[in-house]
Amino acid sequence: MAKKRNSERILAKYFVWRVFRRNKIYWADGRSKKIDAGRHSLGTADHDEAVSRLHQLDAVRAVELKQADESILKSVDKDEITLERGVDLYKKYVARPAVLKGAKESTQSRYKAVFDKAVPYMKGMGLRTWNQIKKHHLESYAAFLQEEEYAYATLFLEVTTLKQLIKYLVTEKLLPRENEIDLPMEKAKDTNTYCYRAEEFAAMVELCRTTPDLDWLGDVLVALATTGMRISELASRRWGDIDFDANVISLKDESTNKRSGGGKARTTKSGYSRSFPIHAELRRVLEKLRLRGETGTVFRAVRGGVLHPDNVRTSLVKQVIEPLASRFPSDKDEIGFKDGRLHSFRHFFCSECANQGVPELLLMRWLGHRSSDMVQRYYRLHDQESQRQMKNLKFGGSDAT
Repeated sequence: MAKKRNSERILAKYFVWRVFRRNKIYWADGRSKKIDAGRHSLGTADHDEAVSRLHQLDAVRAVELKQADESILKSVDKDEITLERGVDLYKKYVARPAVLKGAKESTQSRYKAVFDKAVPYMKGMGLRTWNQIKKHHLESYAAFLQEEEYAYATLFLEVTTLKQLIKYLVTEKLLPRENEIDLPMEKAKDTNTYCYRAEEFAAMVELCRTTPDLDWLGDVLVALATTGMRISELASRRWGDIDFDANVISLKDESTNKRSGGGKARTTKSGYSRSFPIHAELRRVLEKLRLRGETGTVFRAVRGGVLHPDNVRTSLVKQVIEPLASRFPSDKDEIGFKDGRLHSFRHFFCSECANQGVPELLLMRWLGHRSSDMVQRYYRLHDQESQRQMKNLKFGGSDAT
């Protein structure tokens, strides 16, 4: 096996593996008709190290697939932290009470999704404890996610979460200081979320207004586009949040407050409450909805059902985006209207406010951001506005001829 080849067949103790290279990294494929040992990254570009890791992987998968007794694996020292125990400890830590700055349920769910992918990957590399994990393992995991075509933001979140877990274990003296990983990363400064144009927004609302059983969705789209709210925030708005006399909508973060009747506390992503004026177009929608009675949530699904964000997303794509896609075409590999989603309305709101001269500090307050960096990510100057601004510029004190 001294000879290095792009692909080779290796008969290990328990399985037959096809070892190959992709983007210079060695992978092992143990899938066969008889038994499926899976496909795994070996996390190294070195052939000899890859073969060594393959035999570790072979033993780990044999135990997991009940082809061998767990005793074949090296016993874990009592001072070492297994992958599963480390995850359990960290999950309990982030789920601590809000008064101790614990994470929200949505954040805890994101972390769980990270561990559900990362732990099997690490075990596939023959790793069993957090004591074993080094910088190159996280680099290998990031390369694996990129190979699987996960978004840049996902790579950043996943690797950052793993680094935070390790740092927590070090801080709690469950891991030695040398286990902390120094791996600088560049946070995304931009976003590829599509930002709707005014004519696209108008077409979507028109489609909803002229399609039976879609008027409710038209109300939701108008509200998202004229407030910049996230769908989770909009879905939880109650009539008590609407002050018609003051013409204001309030979003209260109830993390530290006990709700009357023991209901579930509503939260905002930033953890701060905010409020903003009601746009005239949205007020017309609210006045219409108020006619059915001011109890419960403001926005409802078809036939008055509960507004579930996931159902709204599905309805938008299937009943609005896809039918209108041919009207606003874009190349297959280009981000365009076909890629628009609910969060695109937040970008649309921000862009329209910025293009029409809303001061940045006021826009930050409406969106609930403490930093202008996030506003800059949402900000878009569409071609028409860019052309208008360019025509108004004068260089050298005179117009060019």
